[in-house]
Amino acid sequence: MPRKLIKRYLPDHEKIRNHKHLRFLGHRLHDANLWHLNRRSVAGAFFVGVFCAFIPMPFQMVDAAIGAVLFRVNLPISVALVWITNPITIPPMFYFAYKVGAWVMGQPPQPGNVEQWVHLISQLLAHLFDGAVWAEVGHQLEAIWRPLLLGSFLVGTIGGALAYALMRLLWRWHVLHHYRKRAENRRQHNA
Repeated sequence: MPRKLIKRYLPDHEKIRNHKHLRFLGHRLHDANLWHLNRRSVAGAFFVGVFCAFIPMPFQMVDAAIGAVLFRVNLPISVALVWITNPITIPPMFYFAYKVGAWVMGQPPQPGNVEQWVHLISQLLAHLFDGAVWAEVGHQLEAIWRPLLLGSFLVGTIGGALAYALMRLLWRWHVLHHYRKRAENRRQHNA
């Protein structure tokens, strides 16, 4: 992949190293592998980021940072990819994960549709500290949490593996394309 393009959008290393929520990682943030842009590091970061994006938990960016440190892959890309899940994409993504989990567990999905999920998530986001909303969410999650977690884990793992493989292939294609282009330029120059 074009390193210059990726580097243009990555945040500064020092900003990330000094981020208040990541200080607990200490000296581990100085590992050079966390900042390299190579095929292994970027592809691994895509796996970590996509996997963490599908896990329904708060502070996904911190989880992605921990995963990047553990697997020694590109930290900024891992953290940025969790933004796949945002207030617009959360309901359909987690609804799909729930349906996959229910299917794997052999359970019929609970009656409901995407509109109910959108309403539930929007209420939760709008009233983050309201105990009554959390009680409602807790009551609704009681019936679906097992298939939701199983489906999220499966979809995250499969999605992460596909993202990993796709990035490896795209990186390899880009390198071969660049190599052939250089060889063609040399051939034309020598002719």
